[in-house]
Amino acid sequence: MTPRVTFAVAARVLAQLRRDHRTVAMLIVLPALLVSLMWWMFTDSPNAFDRFGGPLLAVFPAIIMFVVTSVATLRERSSGTLSRLFTMPMAKLDFLLGYALAFALIAVVQAIVVVSIALYALDLDIQGPAWQLGVVAVLDGVLGTALGLFASAFAATEFQAVQMMPAVMIPQILLCGLLIPRDQLPTVLHAISDILPLSYAVDAVIGVAQGNGFTTGTGRDALIVLAFILAALGLGAATLKRRTA
Repeated sequence: MTPRVTFAVAARVLAQLRRDHRTVAMLIVLPALLVSLMWWMFTDSPNAFDRFGGPLLAVFPAIIMFVVTSVATLRERSSGTLSRLFTMPMAKLDFLLGYALAFALIAVVQAIVVVSIALYALDLDIQGPAWQLGVVAVLDGVLGTALGLFASAFAATEFQAVQMMPAVMIPQILLCGLLIPRDQLPTVLHAISDILPLSYAVDAVIGVAQGNGFTTGTGRDALIVLAFILAALGLGAATLKRRTA
């Protein structure tokens, strides 16, 4: 792995995104719009929005990042761009880390927008500091990116990459504690939820909302999310194909 190459890949991805205004709008604006829609749904039940609004700050960015990065990576392979890139002195991990770094910067902007709107426009009630919620939101966006990069290795077309979203993300959404607290799940499902990364992303957001700082269990959940990110990138580098057959 070469930092210079990693940064060059990140700069290339950011340059591509700068020309793709629709994708940038989807990455940055769509999570805030979806959270606003949920607030509107619960406008007569503010307590319900406080219950669901925080976890949604983990779920929506992760889903959107997953879809965009899995399709973008598959497009690099199917167009032959990835094959040409690998003719240069670049490791697979350089490529994935470059993508992850570029989308991490997008995730920072995304988190600032969605957290600011949730807290100051929609009056989401949290007990912890806003900056911790922002940090967790960034980690959740990067988690979606890492999972998307990993999942793209198992798709041969962009349509298959999109199909990976329900296979990878929907079970996590059902079991992450968004719909029902994880400790109320049946024993087998609770055990499964313990090995799913989105569970810890939601737990971290809930922890901040309840006022549990990074020095308590919330910090542990955030570190677990970071560990999943690193594991997904490592597995992605091990399974990444240079071209689509």
